[in-house]
Amino acid sequence: MPNPNAIVSTRIEFDPPLDRPVAELLREGLWVELEGGRRARLDSGDARSSGFVQVLDGLARRKAPVYLEIDPNSAAITRLLIPHVTRPMSMLPSDQGYEVMLDRSHARHALRRDNPDFATLEPLLRAALDSGQLLIVTEDDAHNIIDIRAYTPGPDDRPLPPWPKPDSLPFEWPWWKRLLDWIWRWPFWPWWWFRCVSKATAQQIFDAMSATTCPPLTVPAPCIPFLYPDDGCWGRAHEMCRLMINMGRKPRKVWIQGSLHVATKNNPNCFVNWGWHVAPTLCVRRGWFWTQQMVIDPALFTTPVTQATWKGVQGDPSAMLTPSDASIFYLWGNVTDPTYVETNQVLADYRLQLQNRAIQHGPPPYANCP
Repeated sequence: MPNPNAIVSTRIEFDPPLDRPVAELLREGLWVELEGGRRARLDSGDARSSGFVQVLDGLARRKAPVYLEIDPNSAAITRLLIPHVTRPMSMLPSDQGYEVMLDRSHARHALRRDNPDFATLEPLLRAALDSGQLLIVTEDDAHNIIDIRAYTPGPDDRPLPPWPKPDSLPFEWPWWKRLLDWIWRWPFWPWWWFRCVSKATAQQIFDAMSATTCPPLTVPAPCIPFLYPDDGCWGRAHEMCRLMINMGRKPRKVWIQGSLHVATKNNPNCFVNWGWHVAPTLCVRRGWFWTQQMVIDPALFTTPVTQATWKGVQGDPSAMLTPSDASIFYLWGNVTDPTYVETNQVLADYRLQLQNRAIQHGPPPYANCP
């Protein structure tokens, strides 16, 4: 049975409205109106409440759902999580239950057998995997799924078409086309060498990307949520490519697919698990007439790194690397986002995830992580 003290709602309205300073409203008594006539109270004595108001307001503006746990006696909010509106793309048995890949997520999610609601949640996931039904999926910071609800889009909601599955092989030029491309470039190699940047310039570009990182407790747009490494890499990578192109550079991207496990101080559990990941690359000069594609990934590093180094920290020696043009927003199916509408939506989603985590766990990096 779902947690009786948990509410999942796509309706988020404040009573009274947010037309005065939040501190004043909290002192007088601020409530959230939710679906089914349920209400939750923002506790003025809880230091997290002003942050909860910001997150709830952000979700309301985006018409996104919220998961709330409330105290049964006082109706005060005790926990706030931001669910995914998504479809399951795959379910693979694991030692603890199932490893789940979700549409529009590169994180690996877990449905554990020790979840008291496992017997209810597993058939919901499996049915949606077969039917393509949209779900509201809520998980904790370790990406253990704790709640699943069916989702029916409203008339004003943005449709969510399925992406090609990441377990399908990505597009890649055949070997003979890659050979012809190399032969065509060879006579012009010195010119191509000069088009690549120096190591010093690559570091300057990296620092410019890293400087756009979000302050965790305020996350003002258009910052990039590098401090939430769990998910959203395709949005971060596309925005970095846009910024580099505006600087007159010609970035590309590199994608990795595998059973990825990355140590990080920016998750309270000190690690993240991914099914795939992507970051921009830049052509960097190495001595006379030698070049190398270097990866720009402030979510993992403080400097440009080789693709071998980038792959090496992700925990799967057999993972597959695939290069692509910067215009590819999502590799499988060669999905593009020339207007950056999808990019901005992804960034907005994960800014809120970062802010919500910082409100409840403190801002990263986390001191408990080695």
